[in-house]
Amino acid sequence: MALEGFHAVKHAVRFGASVRTVVVLDRDKAVGLARSHAEDLVPVFERAEVVGAAEFERVVGRSHPTGVGGVAERPADAPWEVRRDAPAVLLDNPRNLGNFGAVIRVAAGLGAGGVFSLGDVDPWHPVVLRGSAGLHFALPVGRLAGVGEVTGTVIAFDAGGRDLRDVRIPDDAVLAFGSERHGLSRDVRDRADLVVSLPMRPRVSSYNLTTSVAMGLYHWELFRRAS
Repeated sequence: MALEGFHAVKHAVRFGASVRTVVVLDRDKAVGLARSHAEDLVPVFERAEVVGAAEFERVVGRSHPTGVGGVAERPADAPWEVRRDAPAVLLDNPRNLGNFGAVIRVAAGLGAGGVFSLGDVDPWHPVVLRGSAGLHFALPVGRLAGVGEVTGTVIAFDAGGRDLRDVRIPDDAVLAFGSERHGLSRDVRDRADLVVSLPMRPRVSSYNLTTSVAMGLYHWELFRRAS
């Protein structure tokens, strides 16, 4: 699978992906990026293969402003075997591939136990991987056959739920978020142990999916640190 850009390659290497190839248009530029943004990976970019623009697009699938790309082996979808010291994120039939990737990125940054989805969207689709900047490799990512695979306390996010500010999220919770267009499915809502809502100013209709996930995870992290 293609890694598009410096940050995707950086994260894939840092988190143990099997990266078969790293290509660059300009080695000095790539090494300069590594020195300023990822000094631990300077040797990786010093050994990168220098290619022309046409070969770069053949390997990566498209051009990229950083002139850096790579190819990594795609792992199998992670099974529902998540850490119990951090909440997992469950996306209920996500539709926007870019949002899906951004959710994985913020979940990795906040130390979530994994990101899992229901529905027909491939969590390793190239657009999803692009949105995560390669952070798929930083935590378990997978697609479930149904909500019956989910174990643990499910906290679903919906505008009609209890105010999140009055709730403490346990470390082993599953945070469930509906699709951008249709919200939570009946199956996930019925499975939820608790439904919560995010604080929102009157007359504002909704948050972006990634923003909602970030707020939920940050709420967990903030109160965990305060305990």
